[in-house]
Amino acid sequence: MGRLTRIRQIRVVPALLALFVSPLATRAQTVWNDARAIELMERARVRRTLPVADSLLRNYQAVARGMVYFYLDRRDARERTLVKTDQLALEVFWAAPNRTKQRIVGRRDDSRLPNRMYYHLDHLTVVQNEFGNAIRLGGGDEVRDVPHPAAAGSDSLYDYRLSDSLTIVLPGAPEPIRAYEIEVRPRRPDRPAFVGSLFVDRSSADIVRMTFTFTPSSYLDPRLDHISISLDNSLWDGRYWLPYEQHLEIRRQIPELDFVAGSIIQARFRITDYEFNQDLPPSTFLGPPVVTVPREQRESFPFEEGLYDDLDEAGLAPPPSLEQIRATAARIVGQSTLSGLPRLRLALNDASDVFRYNRAEGVYVGGGTSYRLSERASASLGAGFTVGPERPYLMVGLQSAPTPIGIEAEAWLNELRDVGVRAGMPGVLNTLTSLARGDDYLDPYHASGARITLTRAFTARARMRAALRSERHRSLPLSQEDSPLGRGFRGVRPIDEGWLHALSASFAVDPGEAGTRALDAWIEGGLFEGHGFARAGAGVSLQRASAARDRDIRFRLAAGAATSTAGTSAPAQGALPAQLHFLLGGRHTLPGYAYRSFIGDAFLLAGVTASRDLVWPIIRLRVTGAAGWTHMMRPPRATLDGPISDPLRAWNTSTTDGLRLSAGVGAGVFFDMLRLDVVRGDEWQLLLSLNPDLWSML
Repeated sequence: MGRLTRIRQIRVVPALLALFVSPLATRAQTVWNDARAIELMERARVRRTLPVADSLLRNYQAVARGMVYFYLDRRDARERTLVKTDQLALEVFWAAPNRTKQRIVGRRDDSRLPNRMYYHLDHLTVVQNEFGNAIRLGGGDEVRDVPHPAAAGSDSLYDYRLSDSLTIVLPGAPEPIRAYEIEVRPRRPDRPAFVGSLFVDRSSADIVRMTFTFTPSSYLDPRLDHISISLDNSLWDGRYWLPYEQHLEIRRQIPELDFVAGSIIQARFRITDYEFNQDLPPSTFLGPPVVTVPREQRESFPFEEGLYDDLDEAGLAPPPSLEQIRATAARIVGQSTLSGLPRLRLALNDASDVFRYNRAEGVYVGGGTSYRLSERASASLGAGFTVGPERPYLMVGLQSAPTPIGIEAEAWLNELRDVGVRAGMPGVLNTLTSLARGDDYLDPYHASGARITLTRAFTARARMRAALRSERHRSLPLSQEDSPLGRGFRGVRPIDEGWLHALSASFAVDPGEAGTRALDAWIEGGLFEGHGFARAGAGVSLQRASAARDRDIRFRLAAGAATSTAGTSAPAQGALPAQLHFLLGGRHTLPGYAYRSFIGDAFLLAGVTASRDLVWPIIRLRVTGAAGWTHMMRPPRATLDGPISDPLRAWNTSTTDGLRLSAGVGAGVFFDMLRLDVVRGDEWQLLLSLNPDLWSML
C-alpha cells in the first residue's frame, strides 16, 4: 500500500483576503470543546478499541523496516553530523484481546564517529495502538504515563478543537477518505500531557494520524530538549486502521549549557505486509513483548535496501513535519516554550568563547548566557576581556528561527574578525599552536556595531538572508612578540580603520548527507568612510559517496570579486579597504604555499579530495588537489594621511600571477577525525588538521 498523500480542500475564503487575516484573528473564531469536536472525540474513543471489539479480527502479523540515526545537531548549519546508523527488520504480532509481540530479526549498524550509544528498546521498535492509554518512552525514563487524548476519561484532562478538514488519498482505495484535524491541549499545561493533533476519519472516527509533542513537565530526563512524534495509520483489508509509518525525534543537550551542538536520535519505521487471522502458535506471545533472534542471524538478514539508502533520499535535515509539530504545539497550548531545558542557561558558540590565545589579543577570557523567550525566539548576552590590548568584549542579541521567516538583531563591541577567504584552523587548535609553536593562523581585527538580519526558509535546506549592518573597524596591535615557549610571532596586518555601512543578501542550499550538492551565493554593497564598495561571491560543493561510505570524492569551487568607487576622503581615492580583499595560501585554501601570501580583489579557488578506507576506523587514505588564482582588477593606492597603504606592500603579499596548483596525499586517523597530509605547491608542507565537521564546536 502506498504512502498517505494529503490534499487540503480549497477554502471558501478568497486567497487574497486570507493573506490579510492574522493567525490570531483566525484562531479567535474557533471554539474549544464545541459539540462537534467533543462528539468526534467520543466516537474516536470507541473506535480506538476496534481490534478488540471486532470479533472477526483474531490476530494480525506484519513486517517493519526501520532506520535509527544518532547525530550531532549543529546550530551553525542546517545539515547534521552523522554519528551512528542502525537498520532494523522486525516481525510484528497482535492477538485479541490486546496481546503484542515484536521480534527483531535483522539489525546492522555503522558508526562514523566514536560513540557509546545504546538505545532504549522502544527506540528500535514500532508503536502499536497509538501507545495505548498511557504514553511511555525510553522504557519510562524519558516520558512516563502521559494520558492519551483518546483514552477513557481523557475529556477531563484535555481540551479539543476542530481545526481543519482534509482529504486522504490511499492508492487502491475506491474513493478518497475525508478526515478532520482535532487539536488537543491539556487543561493543566504544568502537568505531563500530550500537545498536538489527532486526524480522525469523518465517517468512522478512526484515528488516521497523530502528530504531537509533550509539555515540559512530561520529560523525566533533564537533558531532554524536545520529543516530536508522527504516527500514520493506513487502511488494511478495507476495514482496519493499523500502523503504517512512524517518525520519532529526540533532542538532548546539557541542561546548564547552551552549546553549539546537541545530540539527536531520529527513528523512521514503515510497517507493511499485514496478514490477518493466521494460525499463530500459542508460544508466539510468551515471554517479554520484544525479543531478538541470535546475533549472527540478525546480522545476516537480507535487507532489501542499503544502510544509507534512506539518507541518500531524505538527507539529514530535520523533516518539515517534525519541525512544524513543535511550532504548532506551542500555538495550540498558548505556551511560549515547550522545551524541557531551562530557559536561562550558560551559552557558548564554541569552546573559544571561554578562553583563547593569539598574538594580537594575548589572553582572552569570556562567557555568555542565553534566555529562551519562546519556542522559536531567544535572547543572548556575551562578555569578555582581551588582556593584550586591554579591550572589553560585549554582545547582545535577539534571534527568531525562520518559520518560514526569522529575524535576528545583534550589537557588539570589539568582536574578533579574521581577514581571509576561509579560517585556517579552528579556535582551540589555533590557541594550542599559538601557545606551543608561535603559529597563529588569524589575521585579526576588531569590529563594533550592530546588524539586523531577515531569513526566509524555502525548504529544509534552502534559505535566503538579507542583512543590514553598521560597524566600526579597528586594527589590533602585536601584543605578544613571542609565544610562551619563546618562538616569535609574525606581525599583525593593519587594516583600514573607519565606519562601514553595508546591505547584503545571500542564498544558500545546504548539503544533505551524501551524494549531495551545496550552493551559496552572496552580494553586498555599502560605504566605508563615505566611500562606496561592492562585493559578490559564490561557492558550490559536490560530494559523491559509495553506498557503504567506505570511499567518497568531494569537490569545492569558490569565487569572488570586489570593487570600490572613487571618492575624496580617506582611504585613498578609489581604494578598496584592505580587509575587504581576498587572501589565499596555505592550509585550508591553497596548501603548499606560504600562509595567506596571495591577495586580490578577485579570486578563484577549487579543491578536490578523494578518500577511501584502508582499515576503518583506524586509517582512511586521502588524495588532495587544489588550484587558486587572485587578481587585482583595480590596483590599490597608498593613502596620503592614514595608516592604510597598499596591502600588497603593507601585508607583504602578491597576486598569484596566474593559476597556482598544489597536490598532496595523507591519511585520516581514528574515524577520520585527525588528518595528516603531505602537500606540494611551491614548497613541501606537512599539515596536521581536524575534520572540518568538528570545527564549529572548537
